[in-house]
This record gives sequence, structure tokens and C-alpha cells, in this order.
Amino acid sequence: MDHVLCGLAANTALPYELVDRLIAVADADVAGCLADRADLSHAQAVDLFSRVPQCGVHLAYEGRLTAADVDPVARPDVALALLDEGAGSPQWARILARDPVPAHREKLAACSGLPADVVRTLAADPDVGVVAELALWTTSDVTAGSLARHPHAQVRRSAAANEATPPDALAALLTGHGLPPARRCEVCDQEETPFVHERQCQRPDCMVPPGASCDGSHGSAVHDIRQAALQNPATPAEAVVGFADHPSMLLRRALAARPDLPAGVYRTLAADPAPGIRADVAGNPAIDDALMRSLAGDSDPDVRRGLAHNPRVPLDVLTRLAGSARIGSALLPRIASATAAEVRRLARSSSAPARMLLARRRDLPPEIRDRLADDPDAKVVRSVASHPGLTEARLRAMVDRHGVRVLAGVAANPDASPALLEHLIRHEPPVPKAFREVARHPSASPRALLACLADGRARPVAAGRPALPAPVVVELLDDADQRVAEAAAANPSLPLAVIEDLIPRA
Repeated sequence: MDHVLCGLAANTALPYELVDRLIAVADADVAGCLADRADLSHAQAVDLFSRVPQCGVHLAYEGRLTAADVDPVARPDVALALLDEGAGSPQWARILARDPVPAHREKLAACSGLPADVVRTLAADPDVGVVAELALWTTSDVTAGSLARHPHAQVRRSAAANEATPPDALAALLTGHGLPPARRCEVCDQEETPFVHERQCQRPDCMVPPGASCDGSHGSAVHDIRQAALQNPATPAEAVVGFADHPSMLLRRALAARPDLPAGVYRTLAADPAPGIRADVAGNPAIDDALMRSLAGDSDPDVRRGLAHNPRVPLDVLTRLAGSARIGSALLPRIASATAAEVRRLARSSSAPARMLLARRRDLPPEIRDRLADDPDAKVVRSVASHPGLTEARLRAMVDRHGVRVLAGVAANPDASPALLEHLIRHEPPVPKAFREVARHPSASPRALLACLADGRARPVAAGRPALPAPVVVELLDDADQRVAEAAAANPSLPLAVIEDLIPRA
């Protein structure tokens, strides 16, 4: 892989004629980068496809090729990509439905808007993988309902996962009532039954799923069908409730995130011995306040964290959780939806973790934002440090009070001035994450970017910034780190004369 040429292929300052020259010498890697160019013309895309045919799928998905540019027999993969995008010819589907390569027919079966005769052909395909793909992706309730009764369990499992499958068919797949038993599964297709597959199988050519089993009743396949149906929101709630105390933990867990269960089922699942199931229930917006308050006392940290991420968790419960649950750095849904009155109440909370949760919002009123920026707790200040609208004086005061604990957050503030960013990179001791934030900051000065080159992880980012002096960019083309060389080649400030010398002539 030529990293410099790949970088040039992504360089937005590359003139049209130099794009042509690069196309003429492109390999697969460079072609992939060229295909992403926003200014690539249709003529250039066709030339690129002609030189590097393997980039055709990428070009098709990028909308660079049309049906007139592709021969479906010579390049079925590209034709399938266009069909997948709704840009292919219906006649192609008829040709590809009889393609000798099963993988091509499988890809076709996943496309939408297929002609009815093609759907019938694929539904009768001798390869069960093709039929299973159709059962998974068809948007026709008639087709999905018909395939739910297919004799092979693999096809039924796909139909069980498809939301287009009619509710009565999904209920039948789940319970088995009104449905003839499957005749084949992936296990008995390949092994003599009874057979239980080892989870750590040593056979390199083995295609049986780990732990799969069949004694003639297709046990693991039936389990997988049920799991898919339980996870399918189109499966009727009355059909799924009986699985709340099923021996299989996977089936019980498939219920826990559903929004349509009776309150009693949620209470059963909230008492499940498996912490993962309780955690999923805790994060489910459909549970009531009483159950949320009960789950807040769960001994498992994953359960409490799940509850903290529930968009309907009562604010007082969330405030208590803030001090005990490992919540992470993301803005919580309940905090994002807090009313103006709740925001004021959180800002005055005696709980620093609760104030920290609020500080992650980026739409706070100025008075609340400034109050949190002046907070005595460094974690609160770090959370609010990148909030837009903070003055330079306040940002500098935050650094003076809390030092390395808030440096990266201040460096990420969109209103940080070039002078402030230079001040941050001179801080002792240095903070590596702050260098990375400065390197990507739109206000970073050439001096700041030069300093960022000293940090190994900030160096590739800084190398691609247009504010970096052109002579330095040229030097970085020979950097030992290929990521840096590629970023320098993609830098729009790279002199045109240098670019011309870098692109070999065909």
C-alpha cells in the first residue's frame, strides 16, 4: 500500500487533471480512496472502474456508476451493488437469480424491490442459504409468511427475525402451534444424528455452529427460531409472555427489552438470577416507576448502570445512582430531556456526581453553564469544559484551578482561542489527550500544531491540518509513521509542484 498516494487521492486540493493522472496509476488501495472523493466526476469513475474493476462495488455504493456502466454477467458483484441501491435494471435480477454462484444469489435475495417472478425463483432456490436470505429481507408479508412454513429450520429462523412476517406466523414459529415440524436443520444437514457440537471444535472446515445439537428434533435450531421471534417486535405480546420463566437464559433475555409486556412479566424478569436480564429490564422505558425504584437497589453495577440510561428514570433515583453506578461519560437520556426547572434543581444539587451529569449537556442556559464552570469539583468542571459560550477568562481560570484534570476538556472547547490553545500545550506536566484535542481544533495556530507533532497520537492529526506550514508538511511525507505520511499527503496546503512530482506518470 502506497500511503502517500492514498493520501493524495483524498487531498481536496487535487486539481481535476491530477486526479486523472492518479487514476491512471491507481492500485486497489488508491482506487478506494479516489472513490470517496466528493468531486469525482462520472467520467472519472468509469475510468477508475475500467482500470481497477475491484473498486466497482465501492463506486456503485457511492453512487458514481449507473446501470449503463456495468455488465451484470461480467461484473455480477457491481450489478448486485447497484440493485441493492435501487439503481439496477430489473432484467439484471432475472439474470442473477440463476447465477451459478450461490453467494451472488444470496446477495440478490437481500435486495428490495425485486420483480415477483424473481422472488418466486429465489424462494424455490435449491440452496437453503439463498432462501434464508430472502426470508430475512423480504418486505412482502405474503412471501415472509409462506417461508415461515419452509421445511428447513434455517429459513424459519430468518422468517422469525423479519418484521414483515405476519404476527400469526411469528406466534406459530415461537410456539410451534399450527406449524408442521421442520424437517432439516444446519446440524443434520452435515452430521449423523444424534449430534452435539463441541464449543471448541478443532476441525478447520467445520461449518456447524458452536454448541449446536440435533437428535432429530432440531433442538438448537428450534431454540434459535424462538430467540429470533422473541426479539422481533412484530411478534404478538400474548405469544411471548410465557417465556418469562423459560429455562433458557437467552430466551428470557430476549424478552427483557421488549416494550409491550404486562407489568407482571417485567417484575418476574427484574427478579431473574441473571444480572444481564435484570440490566436489560432496568434500561427498558416500559417499566413503571415502582420497579425502577426497586432496581435502583440492585447489587449488580450493570443493573444500576442500565437504570441510569433509562430515559424515564425518575430524576431523584438518577441523582442517587450518580454516586454509585459506573455510568460512563455519555450524556444520559434523562438528563438530555430534563426540563428547565429540573436543570436548575440539578445545578443546585449537593451531589457533585449529579452536577457532573448535568454538565455534559451542551445546551445549558448561560447562567447554569457558568455556575458549573465555577464549580469546586474538578469532575464537574471537566464535564462542562467543552461547552460552547465559555469566555476565555473563565476557561483560563478553570485551568488555573484544576490543571491537568480539565486541560483536555478546555482544549476541546470550540471557543478556545489560538492563544489559549498555545497556553495549554505549554502546560507542565503535559496532557497527551490535550495535544490530540488541540491538533484537531479549528483555531489551532501553526505554532500549536508544530508542538502537537511531538505527541505520537496527535502527530497524524496535526499532519493533515491546512494551518501547518507547507515546508513541514513536505517533510512529513517521509515520516516513519505511515499514518503521518498519508495525512501529510492529504493536506490541502501541500504545494502543487510537490504533488505533481509525487504522482508517477502512466
